[in-house]
Amino acid sequence: MLSVSASYAQKASYKPAVIGFYNLENFYDTINNPSVNDEEFLPNSDRHYNTRVYFDKISRLSRVISEMGTNYNPDGLAILGVAEIENDTVLTDLVHSKNLKDRNLKFVHYNSPDVRGVDVGLLYNPKYFTPLFSEPLFVKLPGGAKDSYFTRDVLYVKGLLDGDTVHVFVNHWPSRVGGEERSMPGRAAAAGVAKHAIDSIMAINPDSKVALMGDLNDDPISPSVTKVIGAKGKIKDVARSGMYNPWVDFYKNGIGTLAYQDAWGLFDQIMLSQAWLDKNQKGYHYYKAFIFNPEYMVQQTGKYRGYPKRTWDGTIYNYGYSDHFPTYIVTLKKVDTAKTN
Repeated sequence: MLSVSASYAQKASYKPAVIGFYNLENFYDTINNPSVNDEEFLPNSDRHYNTRVYFDKISRLSRVISEMGTNYNPDGLAILGVAEIENDTVLTDLVHSKNLKDRNLKFVHYNSPDVRGVDVGLLYNPKYFTPLFSEPLFVKLPGGAKDSYFTRDVLYVKGLLDGDTVHVFVNHWPSRVGGEERSMPGRAAAAGVAKHAIDSIMAINPDSKVALMGDLNDDPISPSVTKVIGAKGKIKDVARSGMYNPWVDFYKNGIGTLAYQDAWGLFDQIMLSQAWLDKNQKGYHYYKAFIFNPEYMVQQTGKYRGYPKRTWDGTIYNYGYSDHFPTYIVTLKKVDTAKTN
């Protein structure tokens, strides 16, 4: 149990559940897959992406995942959305790695039509979360036949979080290649797919617990988030069945999850529906949001000093983790009110 007194009028005991997201940065296996463009991540490529490098990357990623949220719950994450994974092989190797094998993590994954062969997935601890239903949601991008291309599906998973029915959407929206403005319609399209599914859930039960997470390739103040999803940065502004985005203040204060040309972006977000915000409910409620960026995950030297310690410096293996910091939120469930004298 976790004893929390800050922000609460009366001291109480809570059971925490940690929900996270992590872009694993080009997490490929070393086997050539003719159906996707994985040539730069093979042993004979310029990167010399061999078994040694692959398992070193697994060791580093698994360390990060094993440590996220453990200051609130020794079991760490209940749920972790991931992006930039090639297939279920890499997830299998990840959950069976030395740092994670004792957690007995499981995962949900579908192959996406993305041209680079990278997908999203959901890792979960069966001690806390039980999937009931899952499906990939296809994202149709705008543009004609010559202009359109395929992107990652949105992964939808419905399950039980220690008795709470929750709906999780894992996203990796189209990148900003070609410029932020030119690529904006693609992210709006992906956001629209998630929004349509959320609206369908809310039409049945406006008090549904929804978590939308992912590498959005957009910031908390971008139109895809504020206009399409309709997420609000202040709890008081969130309507019933609306979405709350705890990352707005982080971003406005110059805090981010990735850096580009000395500017911080906050693409890695987790948003929650209004049903998570009532602290007096029987189920889990939102407590706090965190960016996980311990010193070992930060580049200490060179032109990227202070940035996330990425896997590669050009084609040279950098012995890093990812070019993104992961994010997580802590939710709490009241289990016992402290006795008063």
